[in-house]
Amino acid sequence: MGLFKSKEVVGVDIGTHSIKLVELKLSGKSISLQSFGIAPVPPQAIVDGAILDKGAIVECLQGLLREHKVKCTQAAMGLSGHSVIVKKISLPEMTEAELDESIHWEAEQYIPFDIDDVNLDFQIIDGGSSEEGKMDVLLVAAKKDKIDDYTDLLIQAGLQPCVVDLDAFALQNSWEINYEVVPGRNVALVNIGAGFTNIGVLRNGMTAFTRDISIGGNHYTDAIQKEFGMSAEQAERVKTGQESGPDPEALRKVMDTVSESIAVEIQRSFDFFRATTSDQEIHQILISGGSARVKGLDAFLNQRLKIEVQVNNPLQNLKINPKRFDAEFLSENAPAAAVAVGLALRKAGDR
Repeated sequence: MGLFKSKEVVGVDIGTHSIKLVELKLSGKSISLQSFGIAPVPPQAIVDGAILDKGAIVECLQGLLREHKVKCTQAAMGLSGHSVIVKKISLPEMTEAELDESIHWEAEQYIPFDIDDVNLDFQIIDGGSSEEGKMDVLLVAAKKDKIDDYTDLLIQAGLQPCVVDLDAFALQNSWEINYEVVPGRNVALVNIGAGFTNIGVLRNGMTAFTRDISIGGNHYTDAIQKEFGMSAEQAERVKTGQESGPDPEALRKVMDTVSESIAVEIQRSFDFFRATTSDQEIHQILISGGSARVKGLDAFLNQRLKIEVQVNNPLQNLKINPKRFDAEFLSENAPAAAVAVGLALRKAGDR
């Protein structure tokens, strides 16, 4: 589901902690990885989704493009957070063309922003509705000023923004090429970034529910810093297991406290999903994002939520030239690429 559309693109995922860039080559049913890079975003350059240091982010993105010799100039980028609204609504049955004409008026009832201040899109959910003569529609609205802020970053970096998508739908894209659709099986895609966590539930391979929550990897880093008086850089290394903490038991308690907060919000999201559908069960959770690398998080969520939890690998079905890519780098950073891979799969005509 793209708010803008075009042809071949490079996927650019601009997060609070880092920028992820992915370039793919699609040939028939074969998808090859052409470029994959990650660069840290300077501290405080983006806070709660708001861009505070545009120049630093542009410089960071330009460095990635140069380092990986990206030739494609058209780009897809993702959005998430408070400036994005996704709602499942029930409407009288109509064709997609009819809905396209009336969506502006329908959206006014559901969007808490001035309708003239947002870009709208929608997707009719397969399977109809539980009510006769009705259909379920996923309504999407993104604030124009946020779109402008982020697309301006791409323009200043020398790219042409031609696709604006939501992180949750990009996650669905990357899932589709790597995992099998099992009828009747509900899969939750949980992308844990630094500042936000994107949660989407797929039903029969299609997004049926999304929610963004304001908790992520930065909460681990902040808690470790506060507990042990570390720098942010050292706390990051401790968080991902690259460096041991001064007191393993105290560290475990700090990490578990944050993991519990994440688990509570995930559970709350699942409760919202169950309240809007007759499908009661979540069968599997796939975690991605930079914070999916937090040691033991998958096992913690598995035990806490009583649901199968795996770390998402959005690169597993891609053709990868071992001479061009370092296997250790890919293994360590693959979960962080989930959104960027999904964005790089965008093309003209997608909805």
